[in-house]
Amino acid sequence: MSEYQQNGTGDPSQIRPNMAHFWMPFTANKQFKANPRLLVSAQGMYYTDIDGNKVLDATAGLWCCNAGHGRAEISEAVSKQIIQMDYAPSFQMGHPLAFELAHKLSEMSPDGLDHVFFTNSGSESVDTALKMALCYHRANGQASRTRFIGRELGYHGVGFGGISVGGISNNRKTFSQQLLPGVDHLPHTLDIANNAFSHGLPPHGLDKADVLEQLITLHGAENIAAVIVEPMSGSAGVILPPQGYLKRLREITQKHGILLIFDEVITGFGRVGAAFASERWQVTPDIITTAKAINNGAIPMGAVFVSNAIHDTCMAGPDELIEFFHGYTYSGHPVAAASALATLSIYENEKLFERAKSLEAYFEQAVHSLKGLPNVIDIRNTGLVAGIQFAPSDKGVGKRGYAIFDHCFRNGALVRATADIIALSPPLIVEKSHIDDMVNQLADAIIAAG
Repeated sequence: MSEYQQNGTGDPSQIRPNMAHFWMPFTANKQFKANPRLLVSAQGMYYTDIDGNKVLDATAGLWCCNAGHGRAEISEAVSKQIIQMDYAPSFQMGHPLAFELAHKLSEMSPDGLDHVFFTNSGSESVDTALKMALCYHRANGQASRTRFIGRELGYHGVGFGGISVGGISNNRKTFSQQLLPGVDHLPHTLDIANNAFSHGLPPHGLDKADVLEQLITLHGAENIAAVIVEPMSGSAGVILPPQGYLKRLREITQKHGILLIFDEVITGFGRVGAAFASERWQVTPDIITTAKAINNGAIPMGAVFVSNAIHDTCMAGPDELIEFFHGYTYSGHPVAAASALATLSIYENEKLFERAKSLEAYFEQAVHSLKGLPNVIDIRNTGLVAGIQFAPSDKGVGKRGYAIFDHCFRNGALVRATADIIALSPPLIVEKSHIDDMVNQLADAIIAAG
């Protein structure tokens, strides 16, 4: 067949596409297309690949399908809405679902963060948050506050703002001459020498938050708009905040009038055993960025939660003034909003955030059972997320991690590889038997990789 090749199952609905034209994101394209991994359906805790094999989803898609796959409530809400109204603009117009969703989100947000701005991704949420910080300081009469402070190994999406405050070198180096000026970075909190195999938040590293005081002295508080961190660095390999670290950042930023932004694109909506990491670890920032699990990954959507103080300050001008010259064609998209409302109802009705917390101890015990297997140098966990780090292979950094990831997939489990770190972040509907299966699959892959 010139364009497609039917798979070996004889099912004409499962055809292998011509893969020459799709430039895939964050993928070694030539390697993938030589030996592709193609998913064609999903239900509950499992994907099905193009050859009809069941694949246990140990990653909630890409940190986003927290309610599991194939939820009829979400698909029915989407279908109903797209028939009723497929699109409506949000510039000088509105539709009820966006306001209903913002209200629903405000009810579950930390106290004082009662306003929501809609985006379409985590990258857009971060760039929105950075712009909000600048808008606030200008409206507050402190226009000199334009600098941002991120953190090493931080991931804040792939917009120029996000990679500027981010701290993953491969994301930055190609674009290094085009990044935002006036950005500095805190040190990362990964400390295997002192914190290896910690259960929950690691005990050592609080002092790394105090570096913020040094950066403030260097640049002047009057020039710094905001500090942005992930409460838990997910994309860098599940790097947890040391005990007391986030509270110290909050104390320092409040002392100097600097905004604190939590990037909760991964931790938001139940991943760490509460609606938000800020709730779990009892630290309230000024802005929270979200996306991914806001609507179970069904349709691109994100949301930025902003404090009442920031919102009200920016709203202080004349009634006819556009307060914030920023937005997206699809901000508050009606179909995305419908899917989000259905998803939030599932989270509430099935108490999935509480469920994640109740399974934390079992999950922790299971993942730490991998200690002692070949080349395992650290295991980190909180809520229903874990990172297992390996010594690099003599063939090069990332080779062992990729071999383990690929072995798991070929044997029926989807895990996530970041260099030589494997992350587990299953849907919150996971059962103990699924946890056992994914950890056993991972153990087999670790042994096979050597």
